[in-house]
Amino acid sequence: MNVFPDFLRFSIAPSVNDFMDMVLVKYSAVFDYISTMILGMLMLIESFLLWVPWWLVVVLVIILGRRATKSWLTGAVMGIMLTVVGSLGMWDLMMQTLAIVGVAVFIAIIMGIPIGILMASHPKLEAFLRPILDAMQTMPSFVYLIPALMFFGLGKVPGIFATLIYALPPIIRLTNLGIKQVSSDVIEAGKAFGATRMQLLFKIQLPLAMPSIMSGVNQTTMMALAMVVIASMIGARGLGEPVLIAIGRIDIGRGLEAGICIVILAIVIDRLLQGLGNQKTSLPGSND
Repeated sequence: MNVFPDFLRFSIAPSVNDFMDMVLVKYSAVFDYISTMILGMLMLIESFLLWVPWWLVVVLVIILGRRATKSWLTGAVMGIMLTVVGSLGMWDLMMQTLAIVGVAVFIAIIMGIPIGILMASHPKLEAFLRPILDAMQTMPSFVYLIPALMFFGLGKVPGIFATLIYALPPIIRLTNLGIKQVSSDVIEAGKAFGATRMQLLFKIQLPLAMPSIMSGVNQTTMMALAMVVIASMIGARGLGEPVLIAIGRIDIGRGLEAGICIVILAIVIDRLLQGLGNQKTSLPGSND
């Protein structure tokens, strides 16, 4: 009685594997095209980031930190933190990580914001997508490496693909939430003045929802950074690579250095995005 009965057991693995094989055979050319396009964009961004002098990046971060937080001290601290990364010998790895995260977040924004807008306008679509988003957020992140490897092989592109799937839900959810939280009185006022549906969206709903959307961008970026080490397992490189090497060699010191650099990058990006989000709190043209 303690053994689970055999007649109730079943497996979805064969069906899933057959479906994946069919997709790979039928759409291999599509995946090759997507891989080439994403890799080209990634290498362009990565080359640019590696070309920019380190001191110029530090200065820009200080200036952006001052504008985002209204404090020169905070901007200076951000600059010092980035200098620490260079001092630990991981500047190039940080730029590689930043390129991967940047591409993944950019694609997530391009996909996530329109989906969030559609969810806010169509309750049935929201009801359909909600469990899918729940599954995407609760699924162990290592699972995303399997389809990434099957579709794109080893390298940076599957790392971006796995990072994208893991980091996409927050921007969708918070865009949907921000649009739905816009006051109905404001919407009715816009309609009374003859605003079209697109004018309501771009001139009222999106500006008022911008703080929520920026929070989604922030969370998406943080989740993308959380995939750095895992994505490096399939050749994405970046700051996750020395962590994996340190694990293999039981080199605690080197692993700690790489971990500190990941934390520094996450803190700097988080503060900059939070500051930018706090500035998107009023409609364009308002005096508040």
